Amino acid sequence: MPPLVHRFDPPDRFVVGTVGEPGARTFFLQAREGVRIVTVAVEKQQVVALSERVDELLDEVMESDQHTEIVPALAPLDLEDVAPLEQPIEEEFRAGTMTLSWDPADDRVVIEVFPFTEASVVQPGQPEEEIDEPEPEEVFVVRLTAGSARAFVKRALSVVEAGRPTCPFCAQPIDPDGHLCVRANGFRRRDP
Repeated sequence: MPPLVHRFDPPDRFVVGTVGEPGARTFFLQAREGVRIVTVAVEKQQVVALSERVDELLDEVMESDQHTEIVPALAPLDLEDVAPLEQPIEEEFRAGTMTLSWDPADDRVVIEVFPFTEASVVQPGQPEEEIDEPEPEEVFVVRLTAGSARAFVKRALSVVEAGRPTCPFCAQPIDPDGHLCVRANGFRRRDP
């Protein structure tokens, strides 16, 4: 049976958002086209990786001749989106593998998100021939203009940075109740 494809080409809105307090936030990718909304749960690290890679991809496209429309270096102000996630939030699935590409035929960034499955987890030292990744039951596909992709990156990085502050010594997040820092609490290096 072919997978269920949640396709947005282009979406009216595609954003990253969170639910919960810093330190206990759940991250979501959400796309809306008219009244149709799809929400996918993601890890914070996936948001960071996706945002950085979209930015790098757009920079690469800007420097090449793979585009016919203007690729902005920064997010256009008229595309800035600071509104909260659409309600109610109904998680379609938890994100696993994500792919990213540029479609030069219509100057679009293409993001594909596949559900997380235990079967697709590769163990260290596992031979490649033993990897049997199952066909996904569904996939979330979003096709964005370059300007919308830059706006997505700007918001995503802003959402990530809105979490807990980081420790200046160990770069780990600081909880509201305090922080036990391995590099600063009681550890002193002695000079010979």
